[in-house]
This record gives sequence, structure tokens and C-alpha cells, in this order.
Amino acid sequence: MTVLTRAAPPADAPPARAPRQKRRRPRERWTPYLLLAPAGILLTVFLVYPIGSVVYYSLYKYNVTKPWDNGFVGLDNYTAMLRDDLFWQSLLFTGQWVVVEVSLQLVFGLALALVINETFVGRAISRALVFSPWAVSGVLTTTIWLLIYNPTTGFGRYLADAGIGEYGTSLLTEPGTAFWAAVLAELWRGVPFFAILILADLQSISGDLYEAAEVDGAGRFRRFVSITLPHLRNAIILSTLLRAVWEFNNVDLLYTLTGGGPGNSTMTLPLYVARKAVDAKEFGYGSALTMSAFLILAVCSVTYLWLARAGKETQ
Repeated sequence: MTVLTRAAPPADAPPARAPRQKRRRPRERWTPYLLLAPAGILLTVFLVYPIGSVVYYSLYKYNVTKPWDNGFVGLDNYTAMLRDDLFWQSLLFTGQWVVVEVSLQLVFGLALALVINETFVGRAISRALVFSPWAVSGVLTTTIWLLIYNPTTGFGRYLADAGIGEYGTSLLTEPGTAFWAAVLAELWRGVPFFAILILADLQSISGDLYEAAEVDGAGRFRRFVSITLPHLRNAIILSTLLRAVWEFNNVDLLYTLTGGGPGNSTMTLPLYVARKAVDAKEFGYGSALTMSAFLILAVCSVTYLWLARAGKETQ
């Protein structure tokens, strides 16, 4: 039997070298950065620069109508803001506005999504009608609801004809009704947003899950709680966060519908910023108000996402 053995290398032979890695050319090293450069430039121009400008102007007293009185004031704008009663009033109303609007929009949007997810005659037309208010601009939405709330030709006249209220009065002129009148107008525009996102997620749920649950004896409510809601969790978290940010920054509807009135009863913080910075030309104080709104939104958004993630991990 012949045994083949590999001859040992000579003692004076040089040691085997590891394969050399191919060195990257300078062009290959810089290519990823060059491809990311346009996005970085746009991010700097449209995000970093505006935030930096707001921080800069918040440290100055800057009023274009009184240039002789402008100058660096440090944190005086922030201290004046903390002593401003209207700032706290607008902040409190903003929180009330966001909580009421987002909660009602979520409930009605979820209900609409569940209805139009079913199979029935005219479902396509129903979906188009449900989604159509979302395509209407804020100013046009306000115009529609101003006509509805018009005391002479609007809904108030028909209520007065039925013996409810008085002729010549509008829901927008009373502090007790102006808030709910604005809430109703914003609901008409905001509910389709939730319906669209939730409907898209509903259609991704497998029908086998519902069939298996029905075989096990689970009722409609039990299937909704155990299958539908857990599956919609991520969609609800995303939609509520986005809508809360948008409702916090809502200016167009309230500005043209109530203007913050009557008597500042519907004054939100962004609307107060617009009054100070745009109407009164106090850009320094308006920048300080803007920075407060930015920090509040950032803290609330991070806290909300952290709580949502913590709740998901405990399940």
C-alpha cells in the first residue's frame, strides 16, 4: 500500500503570506459621502438653519417697526414669556385642543375604517366620500364652515326656526360654543386621516385569524379586542403621534374661523406666535414662543414613543 505524503517546504523558504486585501481607491472611499451630500445640504438648509435662526432671534429684541430699540437681550424674552398670562392660557388651550381632537378623530376614524372595510354595495363610492374632506385645504374648509355657522343663512337660522337659540347669533361668537364649533369643523377634516391609515392596516389582517377565532366561539367584540386592536397598534401609535403634532401646530383653521376669539378663548400657542411675530412684528418674542413650542413637542413626542415602546415590551 502506497502512502502519499506532502513534502515539507524547505527550511529556508519564506513564510506564506496572507492574501493582501485590495486597497480601496480614493474615489471609492468618497463616493458614499458624495451621494449623501445633497441630502445633507438640504437637511442643513431646511432644518438646521431655520432652528438656528429661531434660537438666535429669541435672544434679541427684534421689531422691524422699531429698529432703534433692537438689540441683544439674552434670556429676557424667555423670562417675559414665563410671566405672560396669555402664554399659559394659550398653552393650556392647546393641550385641551390636541387631546379632544386626536381622541375624537381616532374614535370616529376607527369606526369609519371598520365600516368601509366591510363588503357592501357602493363601498367604493362610500370610501371616496369618506376620504374627500382630507383633500380639502384648511382655508377652504374654514370657508365651508363659516357659511354653515353664518347666523343669517347658515345652520343657526334653522335652529332658531326650530326654537333652539336666537336669530342673528352664531356659535362662533360665544366662548362656550366656539370651542366645540371649531372642534366639529376640524373633525370633518381630520377623521379621514385616521380612516385612511387604519383601513390600510385592516386590509392586511388575514381572514384566517377571524375564522379560527369564530370557530373557537369568540364573538364580534372579542375578535375586535383580541385580533383587530393588537394588529392596529402600530398604525394607531403612528397616526395619533402625527395628528397630535399637526393639531398642536394648527393655525389655518382657527385663525380664519375664530381668530383666537372670542376673548382669546380659542387661542392656541402657534396662533399666539402668529399674532406676536406676524401681526405685532415682535420677531424676538415670537421666536422665544416658537422655541418653547418646539421643545414641548420634542419632549412630548419622545415621551409618547417611549411609553408606547415600554407598553409593547411588557405585553
